[in-house]
Amino acid sequence: MDLTISHWIYGLFTLIIIITMIFRRGVVLPTLLGTFLVAWIYQGSVIDGFTAVFNANLVAAKELFNIFLIITFMVALLHSLRDLGADKRMIQPIEKFMVNGHIAYFVLIAVTYIISLFFWPTPAVPLICALLVPAAIRAGLPVMVAAMAVALAGQGMALSSDYVIQVAPGLSATAAGVETAELLDQALILSLITGGIAIGLAYLINRKSIRKKDDPRIDRELAAMQGIEEEKQNKTESKNLPLWSKTFAILVPVSMLVVMIYMVSTKLTAGRMGGFEGGDGAAFIGGVAIVLLLLSTIAFGKHRALDYISEHIVDGFTFAFKAMGPVIPIAGFFFLGSSDFAGNILSVGDSAPPAFLFDLVQSTQEFLPQSAFLAAFSILIIGIITGLDGSGFSGLPLTGALSGALADGSIDATTLAAIGQMGSIWTGGGTIIAWSSLVAVAGFCGVPVMELVRKNFGPVMLGLIISTVLALIIF
Repeated sequence: MDLTISHWIYGLFTLIIIITMIFRRGVVLPTLLGTFLVAWIYQGSVIDGFTAVFNANLVAAKELFNIFLIITFMVALLHSLRDLGADKRMIQPIEKFMVNGHIAYFVLIAVTYIISLFFWPTPAVPLICALLVPAAIRAGLPVMVAAMAVALAGQGMALSSDYVIQVAPGLSATAAGVETAELLDQALILSLITGGIAIGLAYLINRKSIRKKDDPRIDRELAAMQGIEEEKQNKTESKNLPLWSKTFAILVPVSMLVVMIYMVSTKLTAGRMGGFEGGDGAAFIGGVAIVLLLLSTIAFGKHRALDYISEHIVDGFTFAFKAMGPVIPIAGFFFLGSSDFAGNILSVGDSAPPAFLFDLVQSTQEFLPQSAFLAAFSILIIGIITGLDGSGFSGLPLTGALSGALADGSIDATTLAAIGQMGSIWTGGGTIIAWSSLVAVAGFCGVPVMELVRKNFGPVMLGLIISTVLALIIF
């Protein structure tokens, strides 16, 4: 295979991006510069370089905008529920089940996981840490162990599968050129394996530190934590609406449960690849969220509902673009490396578009041992490295694209992309690096973030290693 100068420049910038991530710096600048230079050299015209760097971002935005919308409406719904006070009512009954510290740990895990699946962990952290964590501490769970539970269940297990909102599998599948539905299944299994091992090991390591309810240290931890909560949470209910608050505290979880049951039932009846999944699944849950947003806003605002709903949607878009905005230029660069998108980016249509990344990987195949084990752990390590930027999502276009290029007869692209997704999100999503959203968990719980990182590291890494080995066996 003959590699051109454009191939070598693309490979150089891919290496630069990985190194930049290792040093925890932003990679938007090298991705934009790399896109421009590769297109310029390939087309032989600086004008085409200018056009391509814009087209790359436009193509990526088109491919990913459904992701921005689903995030927007789910966050907007959460804000509207906060206005009614329904967000607090939804989880208050759960406190009754926390009869001791051991049970509180697993109740906290379960509730954090479920809420994070539907609302993402970062927006849900203030709610969980304000209500459930104090209840768990009162039951005897040390605040550090409670923080570990929230991070491992939410930022780790729920976010790495992203089974409901489907942002992560959508990014990975698009870059790898595989079906989202199939990747969704594998990512869910791997996330549960990784999470089960990490959560179980964390419990075994810390079980002796769990206290009785009358331990005097409980009051000190609660006092310290409540002081932080009062400082962090400055938005409270603006009206007393107990009826609507109770109504939506029941309506929203029931609606989401019905959605989940329906999606699972269609999957079981339609087969592995025919369920209500991928873009259709995201659109379905997004549509339900929009209707619930309309109803909750009207219930709270009545005549001012027109203003309130606009504010909530703007807040949702703001959160979505803060969380996902940098992914667009990164995805644009790696889409340029795929023949599926390079034609539109370079304005050459379908007339033999280049496949820079695939060609580079293929050119090295004869020098590398054909080993599924090597490929799987290479993608896992790359995923962990890309997660060092503190996002978890920005590395998915890279791990997905590399998975499509590395796939051979011994292992397929879907499995590799799912493994890369685990490495990237368990790292950058907020479990084992201090400059990620783990800061929010540590801040709301009032624990040192570096200590939380240290305690999470061993269980998470063991979980990732075992899940990767099992992926080779299962898939």
